[in-house]
Amino acid sequence: MSDVIKIMPCLDMKNGRVVKGVHFVDIKDAGDPVENAAFYEKEGADELAMLDIAATLENRKTRLEWVRQVSAVITIPLTVGGGINSLEDIEMVLDAGAGKISMNSAAVNDPQLIGKASQKFGADKITIAIDARRNAEMPSGFELVVSGGTKPVGKDAIGWAKVCQDQGAGVILPTSMDGDGTLAGYDLEFTRAIADAVDLPVVASGGAGRLEHFYEGVVKGGADVLLAASVFHFRTFSIRQVKEYLRDKGLKVNL
Repeated sequence: MSDVIKIMPCLDMKNGRVVKGVHFVDIKDAGDPVENAAFYEKEGADELAMLDIAATLENRKTRLEWVRQVSAVITIPLTVGGGINSLEDIEMVLDAGAGKISMNSAAVNDPQLIGKASQKFGADKITIAIDARRNAEMPSGFELVVSGGTKPVGKDAIGWAKVCQDQGAGVILPTSMDGDGTLAGYDLEFTRAIADAVDLPVVASGGAGRLEHFYEGVVKGGADVLLAASVFHFRTFSIRQVKEYLRDKGLKVNL
């Protein structure tokens, strides 16, 4: 766990709009990406994520125009994911203004892509997203899922996190499908299992709905970065509120 805890709003993108779902479905509109990005930077976000959630399912690349438009209005690091399948894709997304890329399905299909990407662009630019669901048949109890949460692959998610570290990943972004969009809190068991398995920054993702969930994500989940979407998009809390809450609980944040 790092000294300073970071807050990372997430723009899930579909048809040029920010959207938010529950368990990766039941999608609702959550506004314009450029307006949201500028707003979050002004509010004090440390980083921003933008995930093209339909790219892999629609078998296409990330929409680079979205990356250009959003990166043009912010100075904080932008992590972009969705439909990134090759070194060429990574290069195009970074050239369009992203500070980091996030891969999931492509890395599972070709684990060596992680190492090649890390060597070419630097490990700090390579985030591996790990989506999982509970499955008692897996050694850790968590099964890796790809293709936007639609396809379980029969691999242990925690074992996969270790492979990603060994291959040269810089950041791990685990999301529990059981918790996504529910506002019931991060899946602390899953996040902690990942954090204990690797020596990399871990981004808690999926399910933050109350201020204490953010604190639990750090103290119980072992996360370094706290990603959230619904509570920020629908203005349940401001980023400053979250940071002040964490500071008052004794955690270090950049206010």
